[in-house]
Amino acid sequence: MRTSKWAILAYVAITLFGVLAALPNVLPLAVQQQYAAFLPVKPVTLGLDLKGGSHLVLEVDAAGLRKARLNTLLDDIRGALRSVRLPTSSARIAGDTIAIKIADQADRDKIMPKIQELAAPVGTLGFGAATSDIDVTTVDDTITIKLTEAGLTERMTAAVDQSLEIIRRRVDQVGVAEPLIQRVGSDRILVQLPGLQDPTHLRELLGSTAQMSFHMVDTSVDPNSPNPPPRGVDILPGANDGGKYAVESRVAIAGERLADAKAGFNQQTNEPIVSFTFDSQGARQFAEITRDNVGLPFAIVLDNKVLTAPRINEPITGGQGQISGNFTAQEATVLSALLRSGALPAPLTIIEERSVGPNLGSDSIRMGIYTGLAGFALVVTLMVVLYGAWGLIANLGLLLHTILTIGVLGMLGSTLTLPGIAGIILGIGMAVDANILINARIREETEGGAGAMKALDIGFNKAYATIIDSNVTTLAGTILLFMFGTGPVRGFAITMMLGIVISMFTSITIVRLAMREVVVRRKMKKLEIPSLFGRVPHLPSISFMKGRFVAIGMSAFLSVSSVVLFFHPGLNYGIDFVGGIQVEATSKNEIDLARLRGELEGLHLGEVALQEFGQNKSVLIRIQRQPGGEQEQTVALNKIKDGVAQVIPDSSFERTEVVGPTISAELARSGFLAVVLAMLAILLYIWWRFEWHFAVGAIAVLLLDITKTIGFFALTGIDFNLTAIAALLTMIGYSVNDKVVVYDRMRENLRKYKSMPFSDLIDMSINQVLARCIFTSMATAFSLVPMAIWGGDAVKSFAWPMIFGVIVATTSSIYIGGPILLFLSRWWKDREATRAPGTELAKS
Repeated sequence: MRTSKWAILAYVAITLFGVLAALPNVLPLAVQQQYAAFLPVKPVTLGLDLKGGSHLVLEVDAAGLRKARLNTLLDDIRGALRSVRLPTSSARIAGDTIAIKIADQADRDKIMPKIQELAAPVGTLGFGAATSDIDVTTVDDTITIKLTEAGLTERMTAAVDQSLEIIRRRVDQVGVAEPLIQRVGSDRILVQLPGLQDPTHLRELLGSTAQMSFHMVDTSVDPNSPNPPPRGVDILPGANDGGKYAVESRVAIAGERLADAKAGFNQQTNEPIVSFTFDSQGARQFAEITRDNVGLPFAIVLDNKVLTAPRINEPITGGQGQISGNFTAQEATVLSALLRSGALPAPLTIIEERSVGPNLGSDSIRMGIYTGLAGFALVVTLMVVLYGAWGLIANLGLLLHTILTIGVLGMLGSTLTLPGIAGIILGIGMAVDANILINARIREETEGGAGAMKALDIGFNKAYATIIDSNVTTLAGTILLFMFGTGPVRGFAITMMLGIVISMFTSITIVRLAMREVVVRRKMKKLEIPSLFGRVPHLPSISFMKGRFVAIGMSAFLSVSSVVLFFHPGLNYGIDFVGGIQVEATSKNEIDLARLRGELEGLHLGEVALQEFGQNKSVLIRIQRQPGGEQEQTVALNKIKDGVAQVIPDSSFERTEVVGPTISAELARSGFLAVVLAMLAILLYIWWRFEWHFAVGAIAVLLLDITKTIGFFALTGIDFNLTAIAALLTMIGYSVNDKVVVYDRMRENLRKYKSMPFSDLIDMSINQVLARCIFTSMATAFSLVPMAIWGGDAVKSFAWPMIFGVIVATTSSIYIGGPILLFLSRWWKDREATRAPGTELAKS
């Protein structure tokens, strides 16, 4: 079949554009800037695990937002009650509602219009009727005001949008280059800051609502008295001195009146201070308060803590003042940044924090490049060994596949992470499968007596359907991995998806065109594809069905043993799933693990887990999540760092992670859901493309493969984290890919040999694809081995389980899939026979 010139031009244009898109990634920065106008895209952005930095996920406090809205609404309602001369004490907050108890019907009728005026329309986009943000009902003598879900959702959206802008201003004050700040979901914000390795002060900067206000101090009330304070007075703690203050509840000057704030030093005492300036209205209010209250203390309150309470010595008419206290210079800078950027509309909770040091990032890049080149070299060598000169054409397709993958990543603006590099490497290994299928089919057609061009066309056409089926099943799992994964796992999913799609383009079009050109130019009559060492010998025909009971028995034993290992000793769940604090520290000298353990256990932070690696010069410290909020996690993290510094003076912290229970529970749930949905999608696709017993057989074998892989995790103690879920889903895709190739050959043979016994047909089909299964497994394993040996901890929990999974998937495709399919087929025939008319009569 000839390819039109327009199609060839399109292929060339796509290839050239892809190469141009990938080019910026290998050009020096000066050359990039010089030719920026001629390059279609920018270089691929590197993730934090490759260049170092901090990653935080913040969640808007929905309960705090609801409470703030109720308090504001209560104040408005009490103002409405005063306007019609009704007692304000009749309105109070009851749970998530506001109840107004008014006995007189006339008074209720009088206040109802005022309350209805407080309602605000929400969701008005010009379609349908607008809804209200409050729901007002009356039962007997009580009016109940409840916040509607639509109103709360709109407020949450507004709060997240406002928080995004405030966070962006605060981060700009710190001066971090190229920050990534974006919304994630309905109530979360992702902040990635390249180059920032110690996010302690950033946590304080982003986690504080910075709601500042100015209050008079009631000197008549003893703040240390055990008796409750009188109405209108709050007892607030000091932010820095540990004392208590009796502060008037009424706000004298709101924080919104601040126009500017700057960090500096007191010229007399040289202590850090924060100078502030009010706007015109605030300056007038400040002048009046200081004039009327000379000699009295005046409290400056930030987030319900008293920063300072200086005594007013004289009226201040210039609208300027200063905050002093036990500040460090860094704390003064953070506070001034908070005041300049404004108050957050609701509290933000840091539910996930990860940081990577620059050394670890540079090592990751180096190891990623080295393992990628090593894996690619092994795959290229294997293709040349298997297919000789024709393997060079397949390698050209693999090289183009890699270049196009990087180019498309740049066009999409994706971030490349270490798992993303792993995805590219694995994509190369799996892309080989298409070339192996094509070459195997061409060999078969040549052996059947077909001429060169006929063998080429029929070989590609027959391989095409199998490639489509196998890639679609792999793609199903990868799409679900992208949908339910987060961060680096999504990066892996993106590179895998691109790899699968691009491999179909390079294998079906580019490789085919190149092989066709060679056949035409050399005027070949017969298309021989020998190995590097000459003609490929035929593998002996094996009767797999004769040993089916032994194979299934061995597989069942290993799976049952894996289930036992799952419960005892169980999986070594990573911090992604259990939450907690994890720190990686390195030293130039060997680490005294016993001394370090004793030091950390003396901190009384709970169970301490230590893991040595890197010639005993690196240690991974894991400690359970601390009781309390985010502040307690920061305190614990700082204690761990101080404890490590005591034992290892020259220590450097390459990576820190703090994962809260919210995010860990969600990751565990989404990971489990992704695995289940991937299996369901594969089941439905195979059912649609083949028959029901093929689909059930594939899932049955897949379950056996998964249980064995889970047993491998339990036996080796490798961290079971998000990367492990990525490995599991990839293994599922690879395993089904293998089964589909075998099933596709069985389906083809069922059409050819309708009278052949099914057990013999299964044996024949497996023998026909046996070489392909072995060669594809070798290629995939070769691409993973360098990653497993030299890739480091970041991908170890992916590479080794994948190598094990490849071996398990290949053996199950050969030894287990056929017997299960035979059993299901015979069971179905027996069932149909018993249901056939006259069966019961014949038996009797």
